[in-house]
Amino acid sequence: MSESYDAVIIGSGPNGLAAAVYLAQEGASVHVIEAHDQIGGGARTAELTLPGFHHDVCSAIHPMGVASPFLKSLPLDRFGLDWIHPEIPLAHPFDDGSAAVLLRSIGETAATFNAASGRSYRRLFEPLIGDFEKTLPDLLAPPRFPEHPFGMLKFGLRALPSTLESARAWFSDEKARALLAGNAAHSLLPLDRLLATNAIGLMLMLAGHASGWPVAKGGSGRITDALAAYLRSLGGSIETGRRAARIDELPLAKVYLFDTSPAAMAGIVGERLPASYRRRLLNYRHAPGIFKIDYALDGAVPWRAQECCAAGTVHLGGGIDEIVISERDTNRGIHPDRPFVLTAQQSLCDQSRAPAGKHTFWAYCHVPRGSTVDMSDAIERQIERFAPGFRDRVLARHTMNCADYERYNPNLIGGDIVGGMSDWRQLLTRPVVRARPHTTPNRAIFLCSASTPPGAGVHGMCGYWAAREAMGTISES
Repeated sequence: MSESYDAVIIGSGPNGLAAAVYLAQEGASVHVIEAHDQIGGGARTAELTLPGFHHDVCSAIHPMGVASPFLKSLPLDRFGLDWIHPEIPLAHPFDDGSAAVLLRSIGETAATFNAASGRSYRRLFEPLIGDFEKTLPDLLAPPRFPEHPFGMLKFGLRALPSTLESARAWFSDEKARALLAGNAAHSLLPLDRLLATNAIGLMLMLAGHASGWPVAKGGSGRITDALAAYLRSLGGSIETGRRAARIDELPLAKVYLFDTSPAAMAGIVGERLPASYRRRLLNYRHAPGIFKIDYALDGAVPWRAQECCAAGTVHLGGGIDEIVISERDTNRGIHPDRPFVLTAQQSLCDQSRAPAGKHTFWAYCHVPRGSTVDMSDAIERQIERFAPGFRDRVLARHTMNCADYERYNPNLIGGDIVGGMSDWRQLLTRPVVRARPHTTPNRAIFLCSASTPPGAGVHGMCGYWAAREAMGTISES
């Protein structure tokens, strides 16, 4: 085979492209191989319902994308990436027609709660927000001694308890409790788990206060399009529609970086990794899955709570107890009757998503891994609960269950969109217990997907850290 590179990256999700960009910046020759006909992994956009309605197939709102230390360092705006911020980053409605809101200002957010909870909210977030930009690289890094240990200590002390325990201890206002619970539920874990749920919830809320919860103008696919365009400007190349079952089918390279699941990498590299290590990769634990509906709407969602009408993201789950039950049931293999539903209204601030006067709407709930149960009715009952008359505005629907997602992207095993269970054990040891988790026993093979630290999110940091490791091998070759 004549083609040869310093690095071949398998998979063109945000992490694979981030790894490729870093290596190309360092002067390496880089080639990205994607099995799908379209690059992007979990950051793709398509007309799923009707012509002219542009839907985000997986990721939609990007608090970690706009905050990412690596992505922020890249000139992606010159390659077509434009972040748009909704008027309100996040709203969480209640049955009485009111809503909790996450605003850019900590003080303004705190002022929406009762006096005691408002003071607690400020005491919780104000000491963290000043250090956030400095501590975020530590928060989004593999386990190591932090560069800013005091900032990490302040965060860690708040993140250690479970979300359920923290919400009840910190807040008497149900709105504040539910706001924290809804953010923590992005972890796909029961909210009585230590460390992981609170860490994820607090980080998302801090990101909202620090840099917002924006959408990518034109769709999430614009993020990966911009990364790809920048990579090509650096001399890198991308090949789509090429699926490799074995590493021998790939071009020759000094290093191979896999933006894939651990199991997929183990299958492709075969005996180039020790059997004992491959067994550990195959035992990697995956999170519950999702059921998602994309809607083409004849008008905006008719929320009762006015705050929701200006929010890019709306969490539907009532009070904290309802959210706790939903996430607990999902992790026990039960399909909740009242699921916690995460929704996005990209077209409210990005008119390019739909024809004039029309809207796109994105909604999903958590389900047991591998589920093929149709959750459409349960999701729409939750939407109608807070937006009566919603169904009357639906022009078309497109649904995806866990099996659909895995067929669409084999990395999403069983519909797992977060790259693996993020409980305290696997959050700190993904994909296996190893001092340098992006490396493998073969110094030419690296894993750079969301199954490595720091985990899920369109931030590119998994790829960045893997590429730094891989550059060492390239430099020594």
